Amino acid sequence: MSGLDWLILGGTLLFIVGYGTWRTRRAGDSLDDYLLGGRTASWWAVGLSIMATQASAITFLSTPGQAYDDGMRFIQFYLGLPVAMVLIAVFAVPIYHRLQVFTAYEYLEGRFDRRTRTFAALLFLVQRGLSNGLSLYAPALVLSAILGWNIQLTVWLIGGLMIAYTVSGGTKAVAVTQQAQVAVIFTGMVIAGYLLVHYLPAEVSFTDAMRVAGHEGKLNLIDFHFDPSDRYNFWSGITGGLFLALSYFGTDQSQVQRYLAGRDITESRLGLLMNGLLKIPMQFGILLLGVLLFVFYQFNPAPLTFNRPVYLQVAHSEQYGPQLRGLERTHATLFKARARATGQLVAALKTDDIQAIATAKMHLQATQAANLGLRQRAQTLLKQAVPTAEAKDTDYIFLTFVLNYMPHGLVGLLVAVVLSAAMGSAAAGLNALSSTTVVDLYKPRRPGRSEGHYVAASRWAAVGWGVLGIGFATFAARLENLIQAVNILGSLFYGTILGIFVVAFFLKSVNGRTVFWAAVMAQIVVMGLFFTTDIGYLWFNIIGCALVVVGSLSNKLVGTSS
Repeated sequence: MSGLDWLILGGTLLFIVGYGTWRTRRAGDSLDDYLLGGRTASWWAVGLSIMATQASAITFLSTPGQAYDDGMRFIQFYLGLPVAMVLIAVFAVPIYHRLQVFTAYEYLEGRFDRRTRTFAALLFLVQRGLSNGLSLYAPALVLSAILGWNIQLTVWLIGGLMIAYTVSGGTKAVAVTQQAQVAVIFTGMVIAGYLLVHYLPAEVSFTDAMRVAGHEGKLNLIDFHFDPSDRYNFWSGITGGLFLALSYFGTDQSQVQRYLAGRDITESRLGLLMNGLLKIPMQFGILLLGVLLFVFYQFNPAPLTFNRPVYLQVAHSEQYGPQLRGLERTHATLFKARARATGQLVAALKTDDIQAIATAKMHLQATQAANLGLRQRAQTLLKQAVPTAEAKDTDYIFLTFVLNYMPHGLVGLLVAVVLSAAMGSAAAGLNALSSTTVVDLYKPRRPGRSEGHYVAASRWAAVGWGVLGIGFATFAARLENLIQAVNILGSLFYGTILGIFVVAFFLKSVNGRTVFWAAVMAQIVVMGLFFTTDIGYLWFNIIGCALVVVGSLSNKLVGTSS
């Protein structure tokens, strides 16, 4: 990066942190102030905080690569989200506000018993603690690629800074800072989209780019084919995605804490509905960046692998370097053929010449197939040379474009986008982990202490969870795709947690002992299915929830009959 990039990056981040610190300089030191910001947030602040918490650095690094590789069908993952926002606003928000709880799981002790509350809290802590590790790895990926630092050391550096930010700030500082982070994020992504279109050949318009992407199968927004093993289709999104969103926004403390901070029920509800209206368009825009990247690299040379640090390591190897350089030469030849075939397709589409379109598509498909085979050979070679290297390079695609093609100054802004998203998401995650640890595990066993004591315990809990997250982040490079890894991890636990809350809200005659054992068995079954079947991960949200509900009803009926 240039000096201007560093100036913009440093200035942006310093402004965000300084603004949040200045705005919250008079915040109180009670548990209510530290964990919920005094419950004074307006609806738009709640909405922005919800969106910033969900939109981690992984969203902006991994999602464009997902679309580049697999098209836009990942958008179906979010189809159930707007419905979930309405259901949570109607049923969950009034209960949480009426009871004035600090965490979602606090409600479960009053409804069932402490054992059920503790079990649900532990499931959340495991899931969110691991997910926060992935959120820490994503920005470390950025800095290690830019600066050439060891990624493990970079994880510890970024993680340490995030821990310090979270421990000192509390919920109000997190929420206020997220408002500036969202502004930076949207500005950066709009600029990136504009430049991608601007960098296309003069004869290729945005409409031409979309038509090429469509013929290449990248605009696969909706798929009505039902297949339980397919991760992304209409049915998995509208059902599994609905249940995942219900659990994430309705029972995950990192999100519940955002709208518990609303000044009243109406403000919290409006914040949720704001997220429901804006989330799909935002995700559509990010996926569209990935599709534009795909078209961009039809006309511009793409690297044989986007994982540049690993490529350089292998290229200088005496054993594997000659083979890799040979693949590189073939790749350069294939690019020329692919660019020529893509140009022919654009020209044919402009004239609507059906025969010419068919011929151009045939040539393009042949070059794409050859290129795909070549990239797979390269990935196999890289894996042989560096066994710890990532299985896929999709998480590096957007980053590679930013570093190689963005003008000076804008590189710093786009890196600030990634780091801003990481700060907002990780800070909210650590804040939620600390509040759940103290309110649901520590405070019931150490009652009667002062407010200052519990605030101090929350800060130490944030430090502990931050260190554990850093530890998990050191293994994140072995995962196939970060955005999928986060959602898979959530789906393994969210169904069971959601089932507990569904029983709590709607099955008033079921007691704590019944739902506890139903939840334990449901979690065991979900983990067993994950390791022994190829069911698409979104279905685990439905399976886990259904098992808890059915198990609770079955146990209740057995108890009644006996």
